[in-house]
Amino acid sequence: MKLSRGKNNHRIIKIFLVVFLLPLFKFSYAQNKPNVVVILADDQGWGDLSFNGNTNLNTPNIDSMARNGVSFDHFYVSPVCSPTRAEFLTGRYHARSDVYGTSEGRERMNLDETTIAQIFKRAGYATAMYGKWHNGTQAPYHPNTRGFDEFYGFTSGHWGNYFSSLFLDHNGELVKGKGYLDNDLTNRAMSYMEVHREKPFFLYVAYNTPHSPMQVPDRWWNQFKNKNLSMYNRDPEREDTAFTKAALAMCENMDWNVGRIRNKIKELGLARNTIVVYFSDNGPNSWRWNGGMAGKKGSVDEGGVRLPCFIDWPGKIEPGRKISEIAADIDLLPTLADLAGIKYSSGKPLDGKSLKLLLSGNSKPWPNRLLYSAWHERSSVRSQKYRLDDNGQLFDMETGPGQRHDIAREKPVVAQELSDSLKEWQNKVLSKIDKKEDRPFTVGYPGFKNTQLPARDGTGHGAIKRSDRWPNSSFFTNWVNVSDSITWNIEVLAGGNFKVELYYTCPKKDIGSTIELQFGKNKITGKITKAFDPPLRGMENDRVKREESYVKDWEPKQLGTIHLNKGTGTLVLKAIKMPGTQVMDFRLLMLTRVSD
Repeated sequence: MKLSRGKNNHRIIKIFLVVFLLPLFKFSYAQNKPNVVVILADDQGWGDLSFNGNTNLNTPNIDSMARNGVSFDHFYVSPVCSPTRAEFLTGRYHARSDVYGTSEGRERMNLDETTIAQIFKRAGYATAMYGKWHNGTQAPYHPNTRGFDEFYGFTSGHWGNYFSSLFLDHNGELVKGKGYLDNDLTNRAMSYMEVHREKPFFLYVAYNTPHSPMQVPDRWWNQFKNKNLSMYNRDPEREDTAFTKAALAMCENMDWNVGRIRNKIKELGLARNTIVVYFSDNGPNSWRWNGGMAGKKGSVDEGGVRLPCFIDWPGKIEPGRKISEIAADIDLLPTLADLAGIKYSSGKPLDGKSLKLLLSGNSKPWPNRLLYSAWHERSSVRSQKYRLDDNGQLFDMETGPGQRHDIAREKPVVAQELSDSLKEWQNKVLSKIDKKEDRPFTVGYPGFKNTQLPARDGTGHGAIKRSDRWPNSSFFTNWVNVSDSITWNIEVLAGGNFKVELYYTCPKKDIGSTIELQFGKNKITGKITKAFDPPLRGMENDRVKREESYVKDWEPKQLGTIHLNKGTGTLVLKAIKMPGTQVMDFRLLMLTRVSD
């Protein structure tokens, strides 16, 4: 049957629209959604930037974000790492998601929380995270099961070696890093942007510096090792100058990497359609210059929780403006979703509020608000003008950040109002933390192949001890008795058969121990037959002596396949025979599902 000329023309036009114009429309639609890049520093204080007046270092790339975008003069986070990350991810105070520690499972966000990555992913964004997660290791607490399509980095609170790191996590697989870790993360981030340049992406880069151990490449250290500092902490007798130099060298390396990311965005032609956010997770990790503020990391005083925050979006945000209104990490989720035009529901009320009006320079009066800080048994509250500290002292923050003159008696009404508000917040929020010390570690999450059970999440019994009091990057050692054991309180989410790989070290004179892994009635056994006794490492790269554990290489041992039934219980690793003076040093179990 022949078609008429009119019908033929109609078909040709239709084909042209579908083949040529529709892809262009889709591309245009995608490009109208702004990309978002969030960069988070680890333990960098407000004073660790030349933009904020520190002449000890030079951070031109981060400073340029403030000059080209907006800077928040009074931006607040939590006193330590994992709570701040939880607040950024959820837009809610960390206590609401039961994050109340930095290791041993206490850093995990409740599973009914909705993350910023999930919100952007549902809106059609590609999502990726590179760096320090610190909100849970085992799925469904793992980054890949909380909204990030791509993850490369580490899930614990700190890392033991920043050069060609072992045991980094790439989408659940153990891999070895390439070179200095911050540089490695940046390389990955830049490659990700290049691959996803034609689709809107949400990219979260969480650097691990200047968190200890204090390691930095020679290029940056050499500029500081013999440098005479010109600015010191307000109590200079408390400052460790060598530590300060290492921290500042790490900050300059991080600034270089921030510059690489921003240059890559420009190179890809994405600058005018990309929102870049920069902030840090808590106050400085040592006593060093910080604008005269009281406190450092771990403190609920100003110096522990006031951090830099810059937002840059060329052509959309007026450059060089400083915002004086108080704001916080809890505001970033609603702000970025608002800027991206994403309508969302987190399922729970947010504590944060969108800062879009402030960013736009709108002259509409900004409502008064209070921001709360808490860590362990200490808490404080900040208004636009005042801070009430953990001891009930009141300080006028507009006269200076030092908290040196208590005005509670001079301003009794203000002190009482803030005290009442803080107590109400403590009752409504802090008191609701469910400190389940026995909350199990999850194993066998459906659809996620591997489960790591590291030493930091286990419990040593008998003579077994950690390589350091800080669990995060530790291993178990001094396994000198058959009666000793290592246990994990676990919940098997979906039963099945799991291949077990164990990472150990053992000198030649002590090989031969028979070990057993048991869960319920099921068990497997294996024998340590290969000697592997490498030295401790890390000190060769440290610029100052560390407090945390040193690291070493580890030998994988295929222990066999064990069937794990669904449910909760204790996973036990123990020795049946020990012919030598010790069983082994232990770092990690990797459980890989092989069948249901």
